[in-house]
Amino acid sequence: MNVYFSCIAGVGIGPLAEIAKDAGYGVAGSDLADSLITRELQAKGIPITKNQDGSFLKARHEEKPIDWFVYSSALKEDNPELVMARKLGIRTSKRDEFLPVFISDKHLKLIAIAGTHGKTTTTSMLVYTMQQLGIPVSYSIGTTLSFGPSGKYNPASEYFVYECDEYDRNFLNYEPYLSLIPSVDYDHPDIYPTQADYLSAFRQFAISSQQIIAWEDQPSEIYENLVQVTLLKMSKIGQSPRLAGEHNRRNATLVKAALAQLGIHQNVDEILTNFPGSDRRFEKLADHIYTDYGHHPAEIAATLQMAHELSDHVVLVYQPHQNSRQYQIYGQYNDHLFKYADKIYWIPTYLTREDPNLAILSPNDLSKNIVDKTKLVISNLDEELWKNIREDITKGYLALFMGAGTIDDWLRNKLSESK
Repeated sequence: MNVYFSCIAGVGIGPLAEIAKDAGYGVAGSDLADSLITRELQAKGIPITKNQDGSFLKARHEEKPIDWFVYSSALKEDNPELVMARKLGIRTSKRDEFLPVFISDKHLKLIAIAGTHGKTTTTSMLVYTMQQLGIPVSYSIGTTLSFGPSGKYNPASEYFVYECDEYDRNFLNYEPYLSLIPSVDYDHPDIYPTQADYLSAFRQFAISSQQIIAWEDQPSEIYENLVQVTLLKMSKIGQSPRLAGEHNRRNATLVKAALAQLGIHQNVDEILTNFPGSDRRFEKLADHIYTDYGHHPAEIAATLQMAHELSDHVVLVYQPHQNSRQYQIYGQYNDHLFKYADKIYWIPTYLTREDPNLAILSPNDLSKNIVDKTKLVISNLDEELWKNIREDITKGYLALFMGAGTIDDWLRNKLSESK
């Protein structure tokens, strides 16, 4: 089979390309941008173009017919490449149609990790632990990893571990053998207009799962009258394994419960204690400088708490994500949320998939509920910010950069220029 992946730089599509390559499929793709994932894919010999006008796709198809064109939710219906694929008569679908077919064809049992926060870390922890135990595993994780590729197919594996995203209702296309749900907080208002709609989708996901492990503090309406659910008590979260951050210890506890559910009863505390982490999840880039993908208030609170375990003095550089989302969450930006930050550099919101009828909320609008204005600095990703951060570090601060937009690339480029 020959598969073409459009928007291959994305964290949802890129790992699937790696899996298809491992399975012996012909693989090619396109994206307008480079990413850590595209560099990973190109190192495997996967041809990728930055041109999405359809010409590369047409040339590949004429050379050897493409059987399936898989594309991201970000691709618009009038995209020239998608239009060309349909014109050529190639089967087209989003990723949520391709992966269930692959899993079924390979006779794999799906372990799905879904939830608002903690998906990437929990999925990474489970894959890492299984690898260290010598258990063959196939997987797809929405980030780059230090201990392996983002996606992998192992012909010897019984299980496929998948970071199962709720965006675009992707997770409703699966019937997992086992589902893990680290957390549930309302998110993605562009897809789920109300919190009730969001929780209803999670209930549908729970109903479709053969077994579920979740936490007792999650909304009860998701699991009401479902016999296949194991709800862990909060008292199960301990100091073993010895991981920084309460949310990391929580995720590790979920992984241990999942392994036990699969009949794997080895003591894995030492393995989890040595978990190297996943990229963009409190990732250390330099001394006293960390980057994190989090952009929801619950993620900000959890990551700041972990940073505070490492340092009594933390500065946060925060880039909010998506203006329409900010209308739903800006009321949660308050002094309590940022209690572990000595200083906040507030960057303008990264704009994506926006409602043109909504006015852009400024940093001053979003931070108006922060009473202690002495810790707040309205800033931009520019030289002045970089100068201030370097001064903060010399004074002993830990600098934490958070956001899912341009902030990470900006930071990595600044660190590269400083070498």
